[in-house]
Amino acid sequence: MAYLELKNVCKSYGSGSNRTEVLKDINLSIEEGEFVSIVGFTGSGKTTLVNLIIGLEKPTSGEILFKGKPIDGTSHERGIIFQNYSLLPWLNVEQNVLMGVKETFPKESAQVQKSMVADYLNLVGLTMAANKFPRELSGGMKQRVAIARTLAMSPEMIVMDEPMGALDALTRGKLQDEILKIWENNKQTVLLITNDVDEGIYMSDRIIPLTPGPNATLGPEYKIYLDRPRDKTELNDDWNYQETRNTVMQYLIAIGKGRKKSLGKVYSLPDVLPKI
Repeated sequence: MAYLELKNVCKSYGSGSNRTEVLKDINLSIEEGEFVSIVGFTGSGKTTLVNLIIGLEKPTSGEILFKGKPIDGTSHERGIIFQNYSLLPWLNVEQNVLMGVKETFPKESAQVQKSMVADYLNLVGLTMAANKFPRELSGGMKQRVAIARTLAMSPEMIVMDEPMGALDALTRGKLQDEILKIWENNKQTVLLITNDVDEGIYMSDRIIPLTPGPNATLGPEYKIYLDRPRDKTELNDDWNYQETRNTVMQYLIAIGKGRKKSLGKVYSLPDVLPKI
């Protein structure tokens, strides 16, 4: 039995002539302890897929099972890490993480809750920033706070919705390594949503493209045959990495071109110059 399973999932909005089918016939199985990435274009429905998996929305048709049971609303079993950090600006780092701990473990004493927060801040390297407020943190530090808050809630599965999309390349690369290090220690089931093919290949056991929307669906999956732990400096010389990257990129380019053709007539913008 798959840990997470999506069976013929469709999601649409509106009705009648205004109805738009965002996702169509989504079938996906993820095993316990797997790290899977879904890669797709902007506007293809990736965030809608995330909302369905974590229980913020319900599918129009089909079913989503977690550990064999239908998903009905949100649950601490499935943690989410958003792209925009989602930190409360009036709380400091420790308080932001503590908020998640209190929600998940309300019966624990204040001392135990605070100890749990300290453990996870240490895990993401933010012990010295415990009393800082979000406005005092860099983008990478904010995202590490969000990661600590999610981990402190002890989820059985983590869903990441482009968590590094707003970061610069150096910070993004460092955070990728930190997330992988944490995952290798805990082996939680992870689903990463990304628009970066290299990120998906580097971090995952499998990478699966999502076709452009509307009517977006999952394309063929690609197994990642790279030993762990992985080293970015060695990837460019790795034949498996090069082959997988080229195959995924060629597939995305092909479906992107096909999508443009299906749109029909292309309108040109008028040749207008500003008044001086």
